[in-house]
Amino acid sequence: MTTLFVSDLHLEADRPDIGQQFIQFLQTDASEADDLYILGDLFEAWVGDDDPNTHYFAIKRALRKIVDRGIPIYFMHGNRDFMVGKGFANETGVQILDDPYKVTMYGQRTLLTHGDLLCTDDVQYQRVRQMVRNPDWQAQMRVKPLKERLRIAKEARRQSLEQTINMSLQIMDVNQDEVIRVIQQHEVDVLLHGHTHRPGIHDVEVGYRKAKRIVLGDWYTQGSVVRWDSRGPKLEEMPR
Repeated sequence: MTTLFVSDLHLEADRPDIGQQFIQFLQTDASEADDLYILGDLFEAWVGDDDPNTHYFAIKRALRKIVDRGIPIYFMHGNRDFMVGKGFANETGVQILDDPYKVTMYGQRTLLTHGDLLCTDDVQYQRVRQMVRNPDWQAQMRVKPLKERLRIAKEARRQSLEQTINMSLQIMDVNQDEVIRVIQQHEVDVLLHGHTHRPGIHDVEVGYRKAKRIVLGDWYTQGSVVRWDSRGPKLEEMPR
């Protein structure tokens, strides 16, 4: 029995190599797993379930094939694809999870999250996140013409890139106090997330006990996956 976790693929038509590797991953690794968790930023940008992008169609079809084989796929919103909705879920068969989401993995209490909630030092981003995750804001965005939504998404990505260039790496990473607080609040042994694009497994001192924080990598130059079975979680790179 094996459970797979991925995040931060940032799929887009301009990078077909990432999409091809992900589809191959679904057809091989995922097809032999017990379930698959996608912890946000599957797409570089998602402006609504009505986007007719043909590149996205191939991804959705590949997801559907795995679900139809009886392998559950769970999806969590990221900071790039928070507009993924019920239409996408119905079309692909994936189950959308709340962020964060608590699950027991082979006896270990585990908290899954995209990871951006842990980056509390980036105060400006947290304000924006609160706005765009508001259901009323999303409803207003969905009624805009598709062309306008695509323009807004493009501008948002440009601004995000500028801010990233001008911001320190420390601010963009998780806040360690927030990590400890979240682990204590949810009473878990493992915190598993993506978002920061800094793959690794870290020991975390939580009072008189130790927990682990596992960080998934992005898929820009290679794949990144956590394979979790009865022997425990293993973070792996997958060459393209």
